[in-house]
Amino acid sequence: MLIRRGAGVRGPEPAGGSRPVPVVYRSVMQKWEYATVPLLVHATKQILDNWGQDGWELVAVVPGPSAEQLVAYLKRPLES
Repeated sequence: MLIRRGAGVRGPEPAGGSRPVPVVYRSVMQKWEYATVPLLVHATKQILDNWGQDGWELVAVVPGPSAEQLVAYLKRPLES
């Protein structure tokens, strides 16, 4: 996200008018929150859809502790 901010930089005034104020953009770093969610093979889509409805984005799915389980890593932006 970029925020527009007028800079107070001034130089010599041109004859007969004012000069425009330069615009400076500064970047605002996005902050995230994360969740790890156990997935059941027979209900993976339903579980991910529920988390997605709450604004979570899937980052990765990795094997879980057993062959029947997977673990999803999710993230969503922190609200400022």
